[in-house]
Amino acid sequence: MPRVLIITNHRKDRSPGQRFRFEQYLSYLESKGFTIDFSYFLSPEDDKILYAPGNYLSKLGIILKNFRMRAGNCMQANNYDIIFIFREATLLGTAFFEKWMSRSKAKLIFDFDDAIWVDNVSNSNKSLAFLKNAAKTADIIKVCDMVFAGNEFLAEYARKYCNDVRIIPTTIDTDEYKKVPVTKDNSIVIGWTGSITTIQHFEFAIPFLTKVKEKYGDKISIKVVGDGSYVNEALGIQGLPWRKETELADLSAMDIGIMPLPNDEWAKGKCGLKGLQYMSLGIPTIMSPVGVNADIIQDGQNGFLAEGVDEWLDKLSRLIEDASLREKMGHSARQTVIDFYSVESTKDKYLSAFNHLLEPAPKS
Repeated sequence: MPRVLIITNHRKDRSPGQRFRFEQYLSYLESKGFTIDFSYFLSPEDDKILYAPGNYLSKLGIILKNFRMRAGNCMQANNYDIIFIFREATLLGTAFFEKWMSRSKAKLIFDFDDAIWVDNVSNSNKSLAFLKNAAKTADIIKVCDMVFAGNEFLAEYARKYCNDVRIIPTTIDTDEYKKVPVTKDNSIVIGWTGSITTIQHFEFAIPFLTKVKEKYGDKISIKVVGDGSYVNEALGIQGLPWRKETELADLSAMDIGIMPLPNDEWAKGKCGLKGLQYMSLGIPTIMSPVGVNADIIQDGQNGFLAEGVDEWLDKLSRLIEDASLREKMGHSARQTVIDFYSVESTKDKYLSAFNHLLEPAPKS
């Protein structure tokens, strides 16, 4: 029975990247005979320290815990057939542990869903940016046997350093992701979901949302899910924290979902998760045409693509004023996810990649 070690930062059900990249496939792999061990190091208490400013001594303690755990993983690496690394083994700018693991008998898979070779440090840790090294991504990929890239932009980067790069899209479990009944007022809700670290992307929506609010007043309301501290009094927004137990209800309250992005290197690496979440629930969706978004959305059919304030205002207005368009577009959006971005549509591709690594090397 093949054994797999998952190397990641966060516990299960904590990180959207983990949830929608690989956690959804673990039970399927187990049903196919794989034994899976899960190695994470950030506890809920660590999260509070790591993502707040200051607390440098406590953050050093977290790093030391990370190092101890990864050293233990390396010493046990020969007990595994496959080691699956999501993004990185350690928070600091070194590929030391990945290189150590590569010297074991285990085959290494590297999975990533962002342009993590581009410097991008959270505001709470700006002063520690010198400890990071985004360029280590290349060093990690070089020692891996296979790479799972979330889109073509990421795959193009990975192919410079690895011969076996497979595009595995970020996917939704459409058996779980179904709209649930919610109680709401008569306003049409324009919604955004994300996290404290991506709330900066919501800020790109402020200019066109201001125009929409001026045009429609109380006919519309704006909902932000993922950052409970976010407030915009002018637009009547009080952010909601992300909670697993209320996630589907929070999203189901949205009538229109938005995913605004800047057109930069970091955004080009995004895998469309926010949009796919809306779409899987049959929520008509508008995205910036950046990166994979332009592949997911066929403009005017299963959603809208929009650039600039005027185009965002026009396309939001069309959805606000036409309930039948919202319903038609939402139905098409969900079907797109089922066909191309669901766990069900991707699971055999996922399994095939794991099985490929277990095949005996060809004789020379």
